[in-house]
Amino acid sequence: MPKTITGFRSGFVAIMGKPNVGKSTLLNMVTGQKLAIVTSRPQTTRNRIMGVKNVPQGQIVLFDTPGIHAPLHTLGRFILKTSMDTVGEVELVYLVVNPVRPDEEDIALMNVLKDTGKKLFLVVNKTDMVKDKLALLTVIDAYRRYIDFAEIIPISAKTGSGVDDLVTETLYYLPEGPKYYPDEVVTDVFERFMVSEIIREKLMDYTHDEIPHAIAADIVRWEEKKSGLISISVNIFVEKPSQKGIIIGKNGKMLKAAGTRARKDIEELVGTKVYLDLFIKVKKNWRKDVAALNELGFK
Repeated sequence: MPKTITGFRSGFVAIMGKPNVGKSTLLNMVTGQKLAIVTSRPQTTRNRIMGVKNVPQGQIVLFDTPGIHAPLHTLGRFILKTSMDTVGEVELVYLVVNPVRPDEEDIALMNVLKDTGKKLFLVVNKTDMVKDKLALLTVIDAYRRYIDFAEIIPISAKTGSGVDDLVTETLYYLPEGPKYYPDEVVTDVFERFMVSEIIREKLMDYTHDEIPHAIAADIVRWEEKKSGLISISVNIFVEKPSQKGIIIGKNGKMLKAAGTRARKDIEELVGTKVYLDLFIKVKKNWRKDVAALNELGFK
């Protein structure tokens, strides 16, 4: 039986879960905008990214958080703190999971979340990949043993299946309140940050093994010409000289291909022609260097 939503509902929601469960894809699907980069690599998201969903009955402000995992370096500890700090700022938490039984990481995260006092939704993602729907019930039962979730909602963030139900249920649990952001605001992320994320996304698509997580993109020049063209120069930081060679590729082909794909997405974002210059630089062990992380915006 559909729930009745009275008044105008608004509030804040954290999207949480292990790496690579589809949190960023869910944020993009709910908002209808590409706000967070999406790759097949786990631990793609490093910063908290906000997205706003406006509907006649209310406004949902969502935070896509980095995937929860045991930190291996200073950057990892920053990422973990970013995720956990977000929980204190929201009314509701989505625990996004793959459609399989919980493992040790899932259980550890549930043990943390159940003591927060927040309303918790279990969002079982990637249901488009599940052929045996009865098996899905077994998965849900396995999660129920650990937490009494307010709602359990199977979805496919990729196809959009179940996402409308998720939005409706979320509004029901949010309090009556004001519109926090005007309709035209869909995120608090600046264009320059989104451009650096697009570049990182394309480079991650072309690289392999450990290299994707050793990549950082830093915009050093953004010049808007009278013609309307935007000229952008970006430093791409890696941790080892060997990684620099892999990203550049034979005769520069890999860097050129990634740059071409990034430029097309950036032009769509900014609505004008873009000249993109990419420079590969080695900053040894930058993920373990607090000063380097601060320079790259991880404060």
